[in-house]
Amino acid sequence: MTQADRAAGVLLGQACGDALGVPYEFGPALDDAFEPRMAGGGPFGFAPGEYSDDTAMAVCIAEVARSGADLTSADALDQIAQRFLDWAAGAKDVGTQTRAVFAETRHGTGPVGTRMREASQALAMAQPGRVGNGALMRTAIVALSRVRDRDATAAAARSVAMLTHADPLGLDSCVLWTEAVRVAVTTGELDLLGGLDLVPESRRERWRQWIDEATGVDPRRFDRNGYTVWALQAAWAAITWTPVPSDDPASHFAAALANAVRTGDDTDTVAAIAGGLLGARWGWSAVPLDWSRRVHGYGGHRARGLVALSLRTLNRGRIDGDGWPDAPHLDSHAYRSAPPTLVPHPHDAGVLLGTVTSPPHGCDAVISLCRIGADDVAPPGVEPIDHVEVRLVDTEDPAENPHLAHVLADVAAQVQRFRADGKTVFLHCVAAQNRTPSAAIAYSRLLGVPAEQAAAELLAVLPDARGRGLLWTTAAAVEPT
Repeated sequence: MTQADRAAGVLLGQACGDALGVPYEFGPALDDAFEPRMAGGGPFGFAPGEYSDDTAMAVCIAEVARSGADLTSADALDQIAQRFLDWAAGAKDVGTQTRAVFAETRHGTGPVGTRMREASQALAMAQPGRVGNGALMRTAIVALSRVRDRDATAAAARSVAMLTHADPLGLDSCVLWTEAVRVAVTTGELDLLGGLDLVPESRRERWRQWIDEATGVDPRRFDRNGYTVWALQAAWAAITWTPVPSDDPASHFAAALANAVRTGDDTDTVAAIAGGLLGARWGWSAVPLDWSRRVHGYGGHRARGLVALSLRTLNRGRIDGDGWPDAPHLDSHAYRSAPPTLVPHPHDAGVLLGTVTSPPHGCDAVISLCRIGADDVAPPGVEPIDHVEVRLVDTEDPAENPHLAHVLADVAAQVQRFRADGKTVFLHCVAAQNRTPSAAIAYSRLLGVPAEQAAAELLAVLPDARGRGLLWTTAAAVEPT
C-alpha cells in the first residue's frame, strides 16, 4: 500500500508542481521569502490551479498506459502521437520544438507514430545538441508502466521521448529521470545517479558530472532551464538542496516544489519535472490538500482523475475489486452496513461528521477520509461542490500511513481553510468509527481545545467511535495554531 501511495503521487505531484509554476513562467528567479501560489495567469492565461502542457502531455501518455500497453509498441506510440496532436489542436501553449515536429507530422502519410518519430529525428539531425525539455517534462508517468523492470522502463522512456525529442541528450535525460521515479516508487529512495548504466557508456561520465554539479546546490544557479540538461539540473537541485525536516519529512514535497518555482524561467516545467519525482518519493499522502482541491486541467482531470491514471498505469489496467477509483459507486458490505450518522462537531457546528450513508448534509465542502465512488459526492448533473479526498488508511500498522501526523494535521488545516472561506464542511469516512473522529480530534486541537476535553466531547457525539489506537493518539498530539 505504501508503494501504491507513492505511485499515486507521480502524476498528481507533477500536476501540482506545474500549476504552481504557471503564474511565474519566464520570470526571474525569486527570493526565499516568496511563496508561490496556484494563482493562474502567466504568459498563456491559465486558470488558477490549471496545469499546462507539461502535465497535459503526460496525461496523453497515461491515457494510453492505463490500459497496460507496452509503450515501446508501434500501436501504443501511434495512440500517444495521435493524442498529442489532438491535444495540441486546442492547446494554449505548445513548446517550440514540439510544435515544429507536430507541423511536419500533420503533412505526412502513414502511421502517425512513425511520421512523428521521423520528424523528430530530422529536427535532431538539423539541430544537434539543441534539445528542449519538452520530453523530460512529461516522462515521470512512464516509470509506472513497467515498474518492476528497469530495462523495460528505460526502453519505454526512450521510445516515448523519441516522438518529439530524438536528440541523444534528450533521450538520456528521460531515461535517467524515469529510472529515478521508478526507484523512488519501489524503494522510497531518491537516486539519480543509479540509472547511469542505462545511458550509452560514451556519455555516462558527462552525465555524472552534470548530476554532481546539481546535487545539493541552490537551484537558482540553473535559472536558464529550457535546455533539457539544465532543466534536469534545476529540478534535481531543487529536490536535493531543500532540507528534509526530521519531524515532518513529507513537508519536503511542498518545500522542494516551492524552491523549484523560485528557480525562475521555465518555472512550470522545472516544477513539473521535480513534482513527478517528489510525488514518487513522498506519495499522494504528502500532497497538500489545498493543492489537491485546486489542481485541474486537460482531459477534465482533477486530483482524483490524476491518481486514477497513475494507479491504473501501475496496475497495467487492472482495477481493485470494489472498482475504485473508476466506479461511479462503491459496493461492499462495509459501505452498505455503515450507520446513517450525521452529527455536528462539538466545537464547531459548521462542521458535520458522518458516514458514507449519512442523510443529505447540505454542506458546500466535503472531505472524504475513505474511498468513495466517482459520483458519490456530486452525481452527474448536480452542481460540483468543493471536495477533497484524503489518503488515510484505517489501520494500526504505521507503515500503511507513512505520514500520519502530517495528514491529520493537514486535514484539520483544510477544515479550517474551508471554514475561513465561509463554507460548511461534511467530514466523513465509511462508518465514523476511527478516521472521522480522529480527524475531528485533530481539528479540535487546532482550535486550541485540550486533548482530554476534545476526546471526551467527541465521544459524546460519536459514541461508537473507537476512542483509542494509532490514529486517535496521533490526532490528539496535533498542536494548536
